[in-house]
This record gives sequence, C-alpha cells and structure tokens, in this order.
Amino acid sequence: MIKDQKWDSELLGLIAAIYREAGKQEMYLKQRPQELEKLVEIVKIQSTEASNAIEGIVTTSIRIRQLVEEKTTPKNRAEQEIAGYRDVLGIIHESFDAIPITRNYILQLHKILYSHMNNPVAGRTKTVQNYISATYPDGHAETLFTPPAPPAPYETPEALDRICEE
Repeated sequence: MIKDQKWDSELLGLIAAIYREAGKQEMYLKQRPQELEKLVEIVKIQSTEASNAIEGIVTTSIRIRQLVEEKTTPKNRAEQEIAGYRDVLGIIHESFDAIPITRNYILQLHKILYSHMNNPVAGRTKTVQNYISATYPDGHAETLFTPPAPPAPYETPEALDRICEE
C-alpha cells in the first residue's frame, strides 16, 4: 500500500514544491480572478477550434468565438458539432472534479456532444467501424485516422466499463 512506502528526501522535497506552487496558484486565483477567467475563455476558444479542426470541422475564427461565447446559433452541421463540443467542454471545465469516469457519464457527454444535431448514435457505443477522413478541394479523399474497430456490439459496453475501471 502507498501509506506503507518509505519516501526519500528528494521525493518529499518535490511534494513540498508542488504544495508551494499550489499555494501560489490559489493566491493568484484570489487576487486576479478576472484575468484568469479571460485566459480560460481564450483557451476554450482555442481548444474548440483546434480539436474540431483535427476532425475537419472548421468555420471562421469569428464564428468560433461567437459559438463558444453562445452569442449565435449554429448555421450548419460543422457549427452544430462545434456547439456540442463547447457544451461538453463547459461541463468538464465546471465539474471535472465531480464527474466519475464511468460508461454512463461518457455516454451522457457523448449525447450532449451531438445534442445540436439529429444523430442516432448520440449517447451510444459504436457498433460499426468508422474512419476520420478529409476531402480536399481537388476532390480526392484521404483517411487521416482509423479508430480501433469495435468489438461485437454486445461486448462494447463491457469493454468500456473495463477501460473506466482501469
């Protein structure tokens, strides 16, 4: 067990340094909350833009900012996906310490991710192979990433449970 371990002075020094830095962070949070909130908003916009771009989901920087700040409604499928990502990112940011890593929560977040579109797989485990692809202006398509194939449909929930437990 971890409580029975012997800790050397170097490791204890590192742990003490972590606590000192955490104290500095708490002080910064109390002294400059507006600055920190502005940084959080910038990171949310950049994260939303970058994560969606990986999947080939793009729109203008202005539209991304408006969508993330909830100052507009999605106009097309790409913007619906961006809005869903924004919603999930917000939930995780606000409640990360209270969200258990379980199949039900993951599927709930997945459902929220697709809540701005009528997607029949929202909130369900996948049952067929999918591919992350890009179609270029010249018309040629390319597979960018091939996710692992799902196990038999009845095995997927149990596999997800095992991953969460680990």
